[in-house]
Amino acid sequence: MVITLEDLATAIAARVDIDIEAAMKDANFIMDLFGFEDRIIDNILEPEDRQLFYILEEEGMLVTEREETTIYDGRSWRTHYWYLNKDMILRYKEEKRKIEERKERDTAEVYDELPDELWFAREPE
Repeated sequence: MVITLEDLATAIAARVDIDIEAAMKDANFIMDLFGFEDRIIDNILEPEDRQLFYILEEEGMLVTEREETTIYDGRSWRTHYWYLNKDMILRYKEEKRKIEERKERDTAEVYDELPDELWFAREPE
């Protein structure tokens, strides 16, 4: 399953309540980090970058996971990863699309409900 920049930006705009331009910047940043991979290692993130990841994790668009390995001297080594939750991203994108379609339809219906007389009535000047 492929997630496009537009998919992610639309999902971010829908869930984080920011305009599409700001969402596109965030989505571009995230997609640059992930590249063609589904996961990235946490230690490549700067602390201020991680804040965005936490926000998207709360919305279900990113998921964390960790692996624990025993190294040669017997100590445990933990590696933290971030994963794109593609199903959730596509669900949010689809919800946003449906809401926009409903708004367009509702706006058109307002005009349909106006009586014909109003279309031709004018106040005298």
